[in-house]
Amino acid sequence: MDKFRMVFQFLQSNQESFMNGICGIMALASAQVYSAFDFNCPCLPHYNLAYGLGILLVPPFILFLLGFVLNNNVSMLAEEWRRPQGQRGKDPAVLRYMFCSMAQRAMIAPAVWVSVTLLDGKCITCAFCTSVPVETLGNASHLSLSHGEMKRVLARIPCKEIYNGQELIAHEVAVRYLRCISQALGWCFVLLMTTVAFLVRSLRPCFTQAAFLKSRYWSHYIDIERKLFDETCAEHARSFAKVCIQQFFEGMSTDLAAARCHPPRKAPADVGEAAEKLLGITDQSTMNTALKSWHRCKPPRHLHPTALPSGNGWAGEGQPPTQPPVPRREIAAYYSRV
Repeated sequence: MDKFRMVFQFLQSNQESFMNGICGIMALASAQVYSAFDFNCPCLPHYNLAYGLGILLVPPFILFLLGFVLNNNVSMLAEEWRRPQGQRGKDPAVLRYMFCSMAQRAMIAPAVWVSVTLLDGKCITCAFCTSVPVETLGNASHLSLSHGEMKRVLARIPCKEIYNGQELIAHEVAVRYLRCISQALGWCFVLLMTTVAFLVRSLRPCFTQAAFLKSRYWSHYIDIERKLFDETCAEHARSFAKVCIQQFFEGMSTDLAAARCHPPRKAPADVGEAAEKLLGITDQSTMNTALKSWHRCKPPRHLHPTALPSGNGWAGEGQPPTQPPVPRREIAAYYSRV
């Protein structure tokens, strides 16, 4: 049990690394799921496009939502966004930073799925097989088929075993043409995502360093504040339950002592320590009021610090520097000379 507790504490203290690992596992899982997926194109003119684009776009959307679901900061972001104003203002830049951080991690698995799907080429072949330029790649003199019949024949290109349009266009030529376009789109997509990730991760802090540091600091503050509040509530609940149980057994002991004429036992010393941890909140209604107050009106982020020296270049800018106090020895020497 202690080992599991140590692992849980490690994951809590290294939540960012843990979430990066989860996103990497989801990316590998998405590639593995696609490799194990049995792709069966319907080979019908009105269904190929929907099936191919559905396989290309629907699973990435599901993986994107799963990336948010598995992120513990989603509830924290929603709570910070929907909480009342109270004595603490809400900074939209911090909320945007938190959302962008979660979105970047959640987009890893969908990007891997789209990349693998495009590089494989089956979805594009199924979706756009009816758009193959027969005039360029096939037999342009084969004019005995109507437009609907030609679409019906071209829709069977992904299904090699039932394709019967060799006279119209060779099966291998059409498949190679569509797969070439799909792989080109796949590599362009990989290049685009890599470039965007590089710009976001590398160049953004360079242009807005002050805003970036401020947003990152307060997002960490919100996360740590919530964890500490949960830990304090858990400790308070543990002390509350301990005192309630002890009082129950003390009452039972008093009743039994009165019935049997035995003196009641003294309460252990740790019960007094637990009562001190309650901080004066000793009933359910007071605790509910405190929780509501925390939600509705969180305390301001102002700890009344002591005055900082103004000669260090960053505190008290725009104010004249104060003169240091004269030592008492110099004052006494001056008056002795006078």
